Amino acid sequence: MAKVIVYSTNSCPWCVKAKDFLKENKIDYVEHNVAEDAKALQDMEEKSGQRGVPVLDINGTIIVGFDRDAFKAALKLK
Repeated sequence: MAKVIVYSTNSCPWCVKAKDFLKENKIDYVEHNVAEDAKALQDMEEKSGQRGVPVLDINGTIIVGFDRDAFKAALKLK
């Protein structure tokens, strides 16, 4: 089972798309709202070097932005 962390904010439409993609593929994930959680923001910045969202950590693979193909590859989906 994949370990997936989604770093997002409430106002990010691409974050919604990323979470919808995970739900459609029945992938469990943990969400961290970086607008409300300073520690999560720091963790996200250390992992990705970015302040923009969404950032997904899929089994240690960091994906910045909504990238369906990268999500599929990291999750080993067809």
